[in-house]
Amino acid sequence: MASIGAVKIFFFSFAFCLFNFLPPSQGKQEKLNAYRYPFIRKASTFPSSTPSISAPTNNNGYDYIIIGGGTAGCPLATTLSQKFSVLLLERGGVPFTNPNVSFLENFHITLADTSATSASQYFKSEDGVLNARARVLGGGSSINAGFYTRASSRFIEKVGWDPKLVNESYPWIEKQIVHRPTFSSYQRAVRDSLLDSGVSPFNGFTYDHIYGTKLGGTIFDRFGRRHTAAELLASANPQKLTVLIYATVQKIVFDTKGKRPKAVGVIFEDENGKQHEAIIGNDKESEVIVSSGAIGTPQLLMLSGIGPKSELENMNISVVHDNPFVGKGMVDNPMNTIFVPSNREVHQSLIETVGITKLGVYIEASSGFSQSPNSIHWHHGIVSPEIGQLSTIPPKQRSQEAVQAFIKNKKDIPVEAFRGGFILSKVANPWSVGDLKLVNTNVNDNPSVTFNYFSHPYDLHRCVEGIKLATKVVQSQHFTNYTLCNRETTEKLLNLSVKASVNLVPRHANDTKSLEQFCKDTVITIWHYHGGCHVGKVVSSDHKVLGVDKLRVVDGSTFDESPGTNPQATVMMMGRYMGLKILRDRLGKLA
Repeated sequence: MASIGAVKIFFFSFAFCLFNFLPPSQGKQEKLNAYRYPFIRKASTFPSSTPSISAPTNNNGYDYIIIGGGTAGCPLATTLSQKFSVLLLERGGVPFTNPNVSFLENFHITLADTSATSASQYFKSEDGVLNARARVLGGGSSINAGFYTRASSRFIEKVGWDPKLVNESYPWIEKQIVHRPTFSSYQRAVRDSLLDSGVSPFNGFTYDHIYGTKLGGTIFDRFGRRHTAAELLASANPQKLTVLIYATVQKIVFDTKGKRPKAVGVIFEDENGKQHEAIIGNDKESEVIVSSGAIGTPQLLMLSGIGPKSELENMNISVVHDNPFVGKGMVDNPMNTIFVPSNREVHQSLIETVGITKLGVYIEASSGFSQSPNSIHWHHGIVSPEIGQLSTIPPKQRSQEAVQAFIKNKKDIPVEAFRGGFILSKVANPWSVGDLKLVNTNVNDNPSVTFNYFSHPYDLHRCVEGIKLATKVVQSQHFTNYTLCNRETTEKLLNLSVKASVNLVPRHANDTKSLEQFCKDTVITIWHYHGGCHVGKVVSSDHKVLGVDKLRVVDGSTFDESPGTNPQATVMMMGRYMGLKILRDRLGKLA
C-alpha cells in the first residue's frame, strides 16, 4: 500500500480495462455469468415500447422498481422477484468481469481509481476527509475490505426488527457468499496482542457482535476472490427480474393530482445518454424502492422534490413534499490508525480480527498492500486502498490545487518497498452529526457532505482511548516478535502514523504531543457513513417515505448508527429481511 522511509507513502493503481458489456461471448467465467444472470443487460436495451409515465395504462408496469443494485438492493430484488415483477436499476457496471473488484490483491486499485468508469466514486467531505461511494452492481460489497459480522442484539431491538425473521435472513446471505478467513500471521499477531492488552475474552470465530476479541467472516474466499451482493441475484426468479446496468436514475416521478403525492415511476439515463421512463403497475401495493445508499438516497429524494423546501427552491426543484429532515443526521465513524513498522515481509491481509471494547471503540488491522507489480507503473488516483487517504504531498502543502497537480503529473513511480501494516481504531456510534446538501441538480455529481468529526467531546474522548489501546497493541511483545522490530516509543509510533495518514485537514505542530490533536489531524474514514433518511423523520417504521405514497427506502440512510463493527452484513440482511416482510405483508399466508 505504501512506502515509508523518505517520509513518503505511495498509493497506486494499475489501469485495467473495464468491461462495458455483460457477458462477453468467450471465456468460461463470462459464459457462467451469462448462465447465472441472464436478466442483466445494459440500460440502452430497455424497450422504447414500454408504457410511458405520462400516458394512462392498465397494469403494464412493474410491481417494484428498485433504484440501486447495491448491498441492500440486490438481496431485496432477489427476494421480491420470487413472487412479483422487479426492475432493478444500477448506475454502475458489473463486478464479475472486473479484476480490480474480484481479487483481494487488487483491492487498493479500485479505491485508488478516480476515473469516471471506476467502481468507486471518490468524494471529499467538507471536513477534508477523502471518501468513496460505490458505483457498481453489488454496491459497497464490491469495493470494501470484505469483513462480515452481524449487528448486536441491542441494534436489532433498537430498530424494531423481528428477531426471528432477522435470524432467518442472515444465514441466507452467509450460505451463499460468506467464508471463514485464512487467518494470516499478521492477524494472529493482532489477536494475541489484543488479548495481551486486555481485550478479552477470545470468542473464536463467530459472526456475533460480542465484547472481546474475535475472528469474523469475510466475503473473500480462500483463493482471494471476492463474492459480492451481486451474486445473491443468482437466487432470483429470472422470469420476473430485470437488472439494468449503467442506468442512472435522474428522478422519481410522482402523480400529484390526489390528496397525497404518489410515486408512479422513474426517469433514468442509459450509458449513451438517452433517457427512458419506467413505471410501476396500478396495483395499490406496487412501489418504487430507493436503495441508493447514505449519499445517493437523500440526494435522489431531494432531486425528486422531497426535502427541505427552502433548499429545493434554491435549486429550482419543484417541491413534492416539504420534509426538513432529508439529508440531516449524517454520521461517519471516525477512524485513526497507528502504523506498524516491520523488518519481516508482510503479506496482504484485510480485516479478519476485531477487538470489540467497552471503551466505545473497535480495534481492527490490515497489512501489506501495493506489493503487486501491477500497481507501480501508472497512477490514476491517490485514494489509499486501506485507510481512505492520499499521499506523497507533505502535509502542509496539501491544498486541493496541489492534489490535482499531483494527479495530472505523477507517473512512472518506482517500485515501493513497503513493509508493515496498520492498527485501526474506529469510534463506535459517534455523537457528532452533520448533513448533506445539494450543490447542483446533476445526479452524477457528489452532493456536499459534512460529518463534523469530533464536534462532540465524547467522540474525541473515545478516540484518545482508542489510540492509547492501539499503541499498546503495537508495542505488545507478540507484535514485536512478529515484526522483528524493537519496541518503539509512543511518540515515534505517532510520528510514523502522522506521516502515513493523509487528508486535507490542516496539520498542527503538536499533533504528536496531544492525543486529542492527533485524533483531529489524522482522522480518516472506514466508509461506514450512514443517515440522511432516518426512521421517524423521513421514513416510517416500515420504511415508507412519510408524506407520499408508493415510495420506500431500504438502505443504510435510515440508520442512526452503524451496525456491528462493519455494516455490510446487516445491510445485506436488511435487503433480504425487508423483501420477506414486504412479501408477507402483501401476500399473507401465501408468502
